[in-house]
Amino acid sequence: MNNTQRIAVIGAGPSGIAALRAFESAEQAGAEVPDIVAFEKQSDWGGQWNFTWRTGMDTTGEPVHSSMYRNLWSNGPKEVLEFAEYTFDEHFGRPISSYPPREVLWDYIDGRMRGSEAKSKVRFNTVVRWVQHRPETDDFVVSSEDLLTGQTRSERFSHVVVATGHFSFPNVPAFEGIETFPGQVMHAHDFRGAEALAGKRVLLVGSSYSAEDIGSQIYKMGAEQVTISYRSAKLGYDWPEGIEEVPLLNRVDGSTVHFADGQCRDVDMIILCTGYHHHYPFMPGELSLSGPNTVYPEGLYRGVVWHENPKVHYLGAQDQWLTYNMFDAQAWYSRDLILGRAELPSADERAAHMADWKARFEAIPGEIEEARFQCDYVEDLIEQTDYPMFDLDAVFEILASWKKAKKAGIMTYRDHSYRSVMTGTMAAQHHTPWLEELDDSLFRYLMDPEVVAAERADAGQGSGLMR
Repeated sequence: MNNTQRIAVIGAGPSGIAALRAFESAEQAGAEVPDIVAFEKQSDWGGQWNFTWRTGMDTTGEPVHSSMYRNLWSNGPKEVLEFAEYTFDEHFGRPISSYPPREVLWDYIDGRMRGSEAKSKVRFNTVVRWVQHRPETDDFVVSSEDLLTGQTRSERFSHVVVATGHFSFPNVPAFEGIETFPGQVMHAHDFRGAEALAGKRVLLVGSSYSAEDIGSQIYKMGAEQVTISYRSAKLGYDWPEGIEEVPLLNRVDGSTVHFADGQCRDVDMIILCTGYHHHYPFMPGELSLSGPNTVYPEGLYRGVVWHENPKVHYLGAQDQWLTYNMFDAQAWYSRDLILGRAELPSADERAAHMADWKARFEAIPGEIEEARFQCDYVEDLIEQTDYPMFDLDAVFEILASWKKAKKAGIMTYRDHSYRSVMTGTMAAQHHTPWLEELDDSLFRYLMDPEVVAAERADAGQGSGLMR
């Protein structure tokens, strides 16, 4: 390790925490690690998993980062995101279900680092304003602002690790006549809860995970009608009565919305589930990732290293089938390059490697093959480091089973259980079917099933819908 090294980690969500944990792991094994400063504009770490009721601007005048809403449950099995070095069994001390709510997952992320000194390396309430590369010294000047005091600093770093995620800058399209709509129009980024939509008619524009999940949630909370407007293809699930799919929104005329096939509906609210942009306003153009949200973003060697300047690394920049353990795999590789444990190939070798993976990416015929691609990508990364290897074939099989379960029952797939790839533990059956569970708190989630069953019996609740 070069003793002049100093690392800036921008963001302390799951990816930034992974970077801190990677260096901590090396240090615990006896390695000398450089000085690390993580910059986090929120008051605590966790990134997207920090739920806030606020939308628009936060208390400091910064754009609200989190797109999390109150009622969110994992929409994929926890078994595909589990840390290889810190399992759910270790954290909770007993099996839990395969689809935890947001508060449970935040507790798991945070729990890995409790007792660690990593948090002391994070400057909370601090936003990075600009990163400048200095060619003459081949290092960076990072300018930041303490949002509570207004103090600004400009500091030198040898490497910059961008870990801010890419689900906080919404893509907000316009539609003819939308200014005439008398109800509320919002992007999914600003959606915070579904309770107030009971009895309402809601239009969701978009046909990806946000529309699927928010649509299911507001139906669960009692919406009268949920209409999902797709651009190119239906989600295609066997939706219950009360949820429908129609072609793309064409125009709005007051409360009446018109679709490309000539149909129209009267609605009370419009939620734009239209995705997000890569957005790094603190990075100069020559260092900034851009382009569509894909499993293989352009310009990143091994999905991590900025090809044009290998001292800039990105974590979590991919569209994601895997999440937490993929961020770990990337962070361990980033760390090993910085510490000199891994050798960075020449520019020509890197370009050839990227071309090979890009060709494979462009040949992907469908969604499930995309999941296979990402499993192979993560396995390839882990092979470069000492991060604990796990069975990526088993992870893929869980993903394939998950996709089938959703097709079989979009409102019941969260009641399925899977076996941990890390420990072999079979997930517990949650004490309440997802469609009936209206309390997503950590306390409620971890309640003894016998206690919940007794409460339900006392309340005279059967196993039917609570809508």
